[in-house]
Amino acid sequence: MNRREFSADTVFVLAATAFGLPGAVFAQGKKPEEGTDYQKLGKTVPVDAPPGKVEVIEFFWYACPHCNALEPRLEEWLKKLPPDVVFKRVPVAFRDDFVPQQRLYYSLEAMGKVDELHAKVFQAIHMNHELLNREELILPWVAKQGLDPAKFKELYNSFSVSSKARRATQLQDAYKVQGVPAFGVAGRYYVEGEQSLQVVDYLVAQTRKSR
Repeated sequence: MNRREFSADTVFVLAATAFGLPGAVFAQGKKPEEGTDYQKLGKTVPVDAPPGKVEVIEFFWYACPHCNALEPRLEEWLKKLPPDVVFKRVPVAFRDDFVPQQRLYYSLEAMGKVDELHAKVFQAIHMNHELLNREELILPWVAKQGLDPAKFKELYNSFSVSSKARRATQLQDAYKVQGVPAFGVAGRYYVEGEQSLQVVDYLVAQTRKSR
């Protein structure tokens, strides 16, 4: 089945089950195993990180409960990010109705408001039960956050944000993302599930060794 035809429930199940429980592997003192805890890509994905840096991409969807559950742990992980690791978020679009939330993220990014409002988007959707899945629902919400809705609307429908959304989907496809949350490491590795961060740390270390 085409990824963009997945039901929401299918996306969540894939995210939760595709690679087992990497945290349990670490708890037993075993290193993660290729094919079980992560995948090595057959074709390397080009990265934006400069030479000497390791790029880590988080693939997420604002409406995904697993991404919401991961977010506090991810924020703690980011506070300890090594200087040679470059982190970026990429909102996925498995179906056309995911695109408004892609645009929401990149519009916030363009306004310099991701750090302030990223977690609040998750809270609005998962705690306050706001849909935020169409432009007409997103605009009143950003206005409540103190943003200029006219400026946001201009960015939301801009060529720049549209281009970033298309690029996000291209990256998603290049990494063969099947569920969220998921991570791409150094253009070489793919891992998914809520327990992925320890595996990401391992893959970052492996990348350093291979330089």
